[in-house]
Amino acid sequence: MLKIIQRTTLGAFLLLLMPLGVWISNWQWQPGESGNLLRVLFWMTETVTNPWGILTSIILSAWVLWCLRFRLKPAILLILIMNGAILAGQYTKSTIKEQVQEPRPYVIWLEKSHGINGDEFYQLHRQQRGEMVSTLLANDTQLPQWLKNHWAFETGYAFPSGHTMFAASWALLAIGLLWPRRHFATVAVLFVWATAVMGSRLVLGMHWPRDLVMATLISWLLVTLATLLAQRFCGPLSIPPEEHREIAQRDDGL
Repeated sequence: MLKIIQRTTLGAFLLLLMPLGVWISNWQWQPGESGNLLRVLFWMTETVTNPWGILTSIILSAWVLWCLRFRLKPAILLILIMNGAILAGQYTKSTIKEQVQEPRPYVIWLEKSHGINGDEFYQLHRQQRGEMVSTLLANDTQLPQWLKNHWAFETGYAFPSGHTMFAASWALLAIGLLWPRRHFATVAVLFVWATAVMGSRLVLGMHWPRDLVMATLISWLLVTLATLLAQRFCGPLSIPPEEHREIAQRDDGL
């Protein structure tokens, strides 16, 4: 139990470095010129945005199962535990958003640059908000069309970040479940991906650093519980004897 908490806590600390650094630096988002980096970060955010987030969860679930190689019954239970943690995070996010009702950075920018009333904007239905964003930005030649479309699609509240919660949860599940089996490359790739997703939410004008911090902390709590449940009901996370030779061969190839 203690080792699981230590692993997920370390993972949460690593994920928090970027948003905390941005927060402390007092960086302020402003819409700028479209560039290749911005487009790449948009692709990162799309891996979490519906419907692609569903495909991402399916791929990551299958990969974790392959890495752990549980028998059928514990494998099915593990799928339920992992995706239950993801869904619990999204439900928690939606509940908190409706209570806090924090506007997104781009909405604050629209208030200043296009004169909209933020309170009235959020009183509209989602479809009406999207139509308003599209109408306001129709003649804006500085913003890329894909960013306008993304803003029109994502018109909800900001705090906390659901995209961050999704990506951070999968990264923390990786360090919680796969680190004992020495799948270090998988853990590293997922942490880089999660950090890229988190960064994309900032530079696309969708979230404030505090949104990312809170989402990561909630993910840490849910994933720690999920990993403890997986160890309790699915089987040990330590390396089984039959995998020692395979791991040794993998390490020799690095």
